[in-house]
Amino acid sequence: MEKIAFAILAIACVAAQSPLYAASSRTDQMLKLSPETRLEQRCDARAMGSVGREHKGYKPDEFVAYAFADPVIRGNQIKAPGGAVRSGGKWYRLSYVCETSSDGLEVKSFAYQLGAEVPRGEWDEHYLVPR
Repeated sequence: MEKIAFAILAIACVAAQSPLYAASSRTDQMLKLSPETRLEQRCDARAMGSVGREHKGYKPDEFVAYAFADPVIRGNQIKAPGGAVRSGGKWYRLSYVCETSSDGLEVKSFAYQLGAEVPRGEWDEHYLVPR
């Protein structure tokens, strides 16, 4: 009986560390957020991922959607015309338009524009923190 209990415990531990469990856990955490927060978080993550994949040498580690202008949410769409992304200890302007599924978990469309570096002297007034 002890061997069976140990085997069940071992299987449960392995399952808890599997990618499927991790994805389920992330989904559960996202669903705890308000729909607007979930939409913004999902689209902010897409912005950082897109910059990291599509711009050589960029490794984004932070994004502020409201740095230069407030995001506008309408239904499942968010427009962030005044965002900023941090990479390599520097901040860059970034704007995006993003639409998600009704639950806010899947990005259906996404377009962005990476802009110029934000001068260090402007960071404080736009909520941009050093690394």
